[in-house]
Amino acid sequence: MTGTGPVVATARPLAADLLSLTKPRIISLLLVTTAMPMYAAGSPSLMTVFIVMVGGYLMAGGANAVNMYFDRDIDTVMARTRTRPIPSGRMTPQAVMAFGMASATAATFLLGRFVNVLTAGLALGGFYAYVFVYTRWLKRSSPQNIVLGGAAGAFPPLVGWAAVTNQVDIRATLLFLIVFYWTPPHFWALALNKQVDYGRAGVPMAPNAWGTHETIDQMLWYSVLLVALTLLPACIGMLGVPYLLSALLLGGLFLRGAWRVWRQRDSGEWSAPAWKFYKYSLLYLALLFLAMAVDRHWPL
Repeated sequence: MTGTGPVVATARPLAADLLSLTKPRIISLLLVTTAMPMYAAGSPSLMTVFIVMVGGYLMAGGANAVNMYFDRDIDTVMARTRTRPIPSGRMTPQAVMAFGMASATAATFLLGRFVNVLTAGLALGGFYAYVFVYTRWLKRSSPQNIVLGGAAGAFPPLVGWAAVTNQVDIRATLLFLIVFYWTPPHFWALALNKQVDYGRAGVPMAPNAWGTHETIDQMLWYSVLLVALTLLPACIGMLGVPYLLSALLLGGLFLRGAWRVWRQRDSGEWSAPAWKFYKYSLLYLALLFLAMAVDRHWPL
């Protein structure tokens, strides 16, 4: 009994830290935008869906861990990140990097061996886009970091589509673009409320570089473009009436949230509506992609 106590005590924090490196709350949305396109593309087996989910989690989790390795200097000065494993001193940078690379390697093998090479290649492409294009290049150099670097977060629909069809066509590209255009207004709503943190860390997020007025203007325009883009799958016959009605309803609420933030840009009372918009944007994307799968398998 005495010999097992310390092992359990040390294993639990390590397991929790390894899990936190993957950012499970963020990955949960990525997995939705991976799985739902699989059902929009066809009728995958449960085993295929399971393998893609595991591979997708490992790949995205590995990218998040490597991101923490590279961002360890700024994580120490930002209130929302200083408790992460590296800045808190619970894990060494080398251990975090090793975990991230091992996760990505395992994901590449799993997807390539049991799904197809295209799926593995797309997932790995998303990994490199997030680590090198966003984290290492754009994040600290340009306020366009979220616009261009956000493409990394738009890879999951391509991965899911390729897992079923073994190809990437115009329909898969359209799903990619939906996530691509969703990312800026979603993340800028958060960045508006985290300006002090980003300013302290020297990260040129849009509100810090452009100011709140310009950022809120851009949020509204991107929201309009996004909602218009989400209607295209129904317009080209890719999806039907259930999806169209869902996109109109969800998109209307999305635009209302962006409009409420925009209305407060001059008064300075944009913080609360921006936070509400940020939280709704998470639900919006999940429900929109769920509607794609429902439409495909239960059309009217």
